[in-house]
Amino acid sequence: MPVAVPSFGVISGAQVQEVLTGQEKKIAELVESTYRLHGSGDTVNPPSYFLRFPDRPTARIIALPASLGGESAVDGLKWISSFPENVKEGIPRASAVLILNDHETGYPMACLESSVISAMRTAASAALAADWLSRDRGRPTRVGFVGSGLIARYIHTHLVGTGWSFEEVGVHDLAAEHAEGFRGYLEGSAGGGRITVHRSAEELIRSSDLVVFATVAAVPHVTEPDWFAHNPLVLHVSLRDLAPEIVLRSTNILDDVEHCLKADTSPHLAEQQVGHREFVTGTLYDVMCGTVQIPTDRPVIFSPFGLGVLDLAVGKHVHDEVRRTGRLTVIDDFHSELRRYG
Repeated sequence: MPVAVPSFGVISGAQVQEVLTGQEKKIAELVESTYRLHGSGDTVNPPSYFLRFPDRPTARIIALPASLGGESAVDGLKWISSFPENVKEGIPRASAVLILNDHETGYPMACLESSVISAMRTAASAALAADWLSRDRGRPTRVGFVGSGLIARYIHTHLVGTGWSFEEVGVHDLAAEHAEGFRGYLEGSAGGGRITVHRSAEELIRSSDLVVFATVAAVPHVTEPDWFAHNPLVLHVSLRDLAPEIVLRSTNILDDVEHCLKADTSPHLAEQQVGHREFVTGTLYDVMCGTVQIPTDRPVIFSPFGLGVLDLAVGKHVHDEVRRTGRLTVIDDFHSELRRYG
């Protein structure tokens, strides 16, 4: 059959949310299958590229190119910005688009608003890790969130949507109004649990069996290993909260070793301190395959750098669903120069 140039469609954030709302179990399955493809070598996931600004040191825009094999093969690029100062103006820190390229021709075939896709895949990855890493330890019933923004909300939603319930839910944020806002969300959500806003990270960590870090911290601010003496499960989603001393005394599970040990993440700082990677126990894929066992006598830290292939998998699912239901906005003349010699 002759190769055809694909049409080009645009998918709004509202359409993304319509497809993904209430689909936590579906997205968890999709993320797990993508991790398995990645672990088996059926992906290409090069290093992320960081655009930084001398006049705006807290801001960055990141390019995540990737290629996903399997039955829903697709290539593409996530272009996501992180401008923490936005929060002061009452708008979200992150914004993003996702470009999907046709796997056969390489032509771009869609542009999707991707802040929701990014949040969904991040939350699904965290909830999936919480499930796999607690199977031999017992499921935690006391969860604490350090950082109370959009990612924390999505992680809580994904935990509850994949069958978790809690006796206690703790919240700590440097901004009291953000912590109270998250409390308001929790009071209206499922999952149960007595809600406590903690005055300090130490107080929250010591009272939680599952600790979620979802901050915008650029350098470690949690430095005391003794705070983790009760051996909690830690979802270190924001990657730069924990001092190397805590990392080195814990069981460390990453989503991808090469990606996580870069850009001054906490695991990267630990590697720089000791000069080796022996403190890395393995990847989530290793846990899924049964080649890594999770001990019960140490804290367990999951540090996910966030793989572009996860965005591709979720984005391709959204694209296919929007197209299937006839709601894809197609730009008919987007690809206009298609004859080699005019």
